[in-house]
Amino acid sequence: MVSFTYYPKSGSPIFQREHFVDNIEHVVTNAETKAFDLRVPGLGMMSTDGPGRTTYQFKAEDWSFETKSETHTAWSNGKSTPEGWLINLPLPLHWHVHSLCSPCSFELSIPSLGDALPVSDRSGHATFHQEKNWANSFPEAHMWVQAWDAAEDKGVCLAGGKTMGQTAFLLGYRSPSLKLDFVPPFSVSFMNIFSPFMSVDIDYPSRSFGLSVSNYWYKLDLKAHAPKEPGWFGLAAPFADGHRPNFCRESFLATIEVGISERAGWMPWSKWRQIRTDKFEGASLEFAGGYYPERGESKNE
Repeated sequence: MVSFTYYPKSGSPIFQREHFVDNIEHVVTNAETKAFDLRVPGLGMMSTDGPGRTTYQFKAEDWSFETKSETHTAWSNGKSTPEGWLINLPLPLHWHVHSLCSPCSFELSIPSLGDALPVSDRSGHATFHQEKNWANSFPEAHMWVQAWDAAEDKGVCLAGGKTMGQTAFLLGYRSPSLKLDFVPPFSVSFMNIFSPFMSVDIDYPSRSFGLSVSNYWYKLDLKAHAPKEPGWFGLAAPFADGHRPNFCRESFLATIEVGISERAGWMPWSKWRQIRTDKFEGASLEFAGGYYPERGESKNE
């Protein structure tokens, strides 16, 4: 499935198409640089050409989109993936962030929108966030939160939920002066009940999500919320038995507040001292599976 969603700054009207295709062909174009194409017959392709260079070219009956980036912002210098050591385990689900912020040029056409498609959204320069998941299927329930301030070169990215009988999250915070990662065993709730380092508050009716997680030296408190209207759209998710419609519900009008604290002393009982706060507007917030009670119904705008 190829999913395309045009999301205006106001959150309405949303233009969305989900193209269920017979095949997506994976072609390695340079074994040395690991460059590859994802080719979709009759629709277009995504192409990589060496480290960080990516091109998307798609043209459907009622929309077309092209974008090209010459570089990317990796998860971190010392760790290429949010999972870290977990990447070596035979888990049923893996999550990789290739680029937190890729500067790009783009061209977009949606003829049916007419003047409702602003000139600034038809062509120009922007940034894109690039991820990959590979798994037997999506988890029972999951959350996704993402924000990036290109002007100040800082952001936050989070994914996780219920899997293998646990509740676990992978989270990264980035700024020019501070880079933090939280992964299990810190960001996990064993048997969905006990966690000495993490607490989670998920409330879809109020469209809010909260997570507090710590390791030995730092603690991060994150709160995300979005207005109930406008701005929400559904996405199909892949499972072993095929795509399930409207399994995810997402908004790009979220506000994310982050507070970071540092332990005041060397002892594990030392108090926390807040050292930073950040606020991101126009961020991404997604509820999916068991965290999205209206899943499966037709809720797209």
